[in-house]
Amino acid sequence: MRTTRRRALSLTAAALGVAMVATACGSGTPGEEAPEEGANGESGGGVVELEMWQTKFQDQEDEWYKTAVDEFNASQDEIHINLTTVPGDAWEQKVTAAQAAGRMPDIYTMNYANVLPAAARGELTPIGDLLGDDAFADMEEAVLGSVTNGDDQVFAYPMLVEPSAMLYYRASMFEAAGLDPDDPPTTFDELIEYGQALRDANPDVTAYGTSQVAADMGWSTWGLQMNTAGHFPISDDWSEGMATAPEYRPLFEMYQTLYAENILPRQALAGYADITPFGQGQLQMVACGSWGTSLLLNDYPDIVDDVRVAPMPSWDGDQTRPTATLGGWTWVVDAKSEHAQEAADAVAAILGNEDPSTLVDYFTTMQFSKVSPRSTVVDAINADPESATVNPWGQVISDVVPYSVPEPSYPWDISLAFATALEESLQGGDIDAAQQKAQDTIDAFIADNQLAGTAPGQ
Repeated sequence: MRTTRRRALSLTAAALGVAMVATACGSGTPGEEAPEEGANGESGGGVVELEMWQTKFQDQEDEWYKTAVDEFNASQDEIHINLTTVPGDAWEQKVTAAQAAGRMPDIYTMNYANVLPAAARGELTPIGDLLGDDAFADMEEAVLGSVTNGDDQVFAYPMLVEPSAMLYYRASMFEAAGLDPDDPPTTFDELIEYGQALRDANPDVTAYGTSQVAADMGWSTWGLQMNTAGHFPISDDWSEGMATAPEYRPLFEMYQTLYAENILPRQALAGYADITPFGQGQLQMVACGSWGTSLLLNDYPDIVDDVRVAPMPSWDGDQTRPTATLGGWTWVVDAKSEHAQEAADAVAAILGNEDPSTLVDYFTTMQFSKVSPRSTVVDAINADPESATVNPWGQVISDVVPYSVPEPSYPWDISLAFATALEESLQGGDIDAAQQKAQDTIDAFIADNQLAGTAPGQ
């Protein structure tokens, strides 16, 4: 992490004044008995104690969370956050137990896809109602929309976004194949043509790597699904499947051709999220999320000068259409928090501060492999000459964000059914039959789970 700058987080007196209303305090370690507290829901020292759970990330991210919370606690004497880092494999069990006991923390991290479903289940406080519109004035509209329900209630404060699909390639291998490294493929047809050229020029190195099994294709192709069809394989109100839409056919044909032409390996060399085979020189091109840049910078510095990153090719070459989804993380306030206002104020003080230096520290720490949804933070990063030198592909990643779409919030079974059809087609199966099978599976799931009309905002 860049040298930490000690600074006071500018919580306004007005915000904290609102926070210090008399409420019965239920804070304490979630899942355990609350400690004895003083009057007005405060701890014995008059400080409102908040519990926060953070999903465990990379070590340097975890360190940023700790520093940001420590700085917030030191910047004022009215709210104190107790931060707990929860390993990813323990998260669901811990949350389930805490919800059953009514002991969820006041604040916790949540990915975009889960926000609106959780809000629909009544698990989240509408944080926008507590903070007001001004708190989100510099937020990317599409990102804010992904955490806003049909009643215009905002249920999370977005922290970062990560485009789920970028095209990485080696300039030297392009040149060896007679391709211009400054002119990457922009259409599905060009991706196939470039793959053929790379395959023929360097048969010892696989031409292209991407997701090849349903479990990976289910989420990594969301952006391309929107690109080719303009919609996901279920209607907006979740009342019927849309997997047989003929507009999807170019996507199926692309995967089938890539595999049939031996541009793809017989089996994926790694999971979609893992760019290691590309770093090791086993692939000439690869599709991976923006997080891949961080691994290349850290683990494969010797090839950085030879690596180029571009938006994913689309079916028609229009790169203002989505080719990626925006994954990433938000902070939410639990619906049962008895200090929801204080929790919302704390979130805004850390993530929405007018002084973006805390967030700039975070994105610097992550080597600009992730993008802020706040224009204030983006402008501050762009004004820092270090940003261009730390991650030479940072601008390309930022350029993709405005055209990316939020992750869908419908059940995973829908994505898996469609991805299974993609995998079967990739393996040479009949495309029409695969699409129909996906359609039948999705329609059956909708009926079995009474899904129609339950989409958030419907």
